[in-house]
Amino acid sequence: MGNFKKLRVWQLSKNLAVRIYQVTDEHTKFKQDFRFRDQIRAAAVSVPSNTAEGDELDTNKQSIRHFYIAKGSTAEVITQLIIAQEIGYLPPKITEELIKEYEHVSHMLAKLIAARSKTP
Repeated sequence: MGNFKKLRVWQLSKNLAVRIYQVTDEHTKFKQDFRFRDQIRAAAVSVPSNTAEGDELDTNKQSIRHFYIAKGSTAEVITQLIIAQEIGYLPPKITEELIKEYEHVSHMLAKLIAARSKTP
């Protein structure tokens, strides 16, 4: 606890948040849909932010709560990526790659939650 920058799940999710910013800047339809663009960006930033906050808290119970919030945000980003593809904002290849990476982060968070649940 307390050194979130060393957590692999934080590193991956932070890099994915940066990627979401890049992708939403690169695709014209996202540039024109400010509300949707801002919503997917906020969800993407929520994953590493809540992971970091959770790791810095004093008790595992507090930490786990934030890790669950981060995990929920991965589902939010995945949902928004699917919608973005279906309305023509993103090509399937980019969408599939990002979804796969967010599913991996979600799995890592589940393992982190399980590990912290076992520790007093």
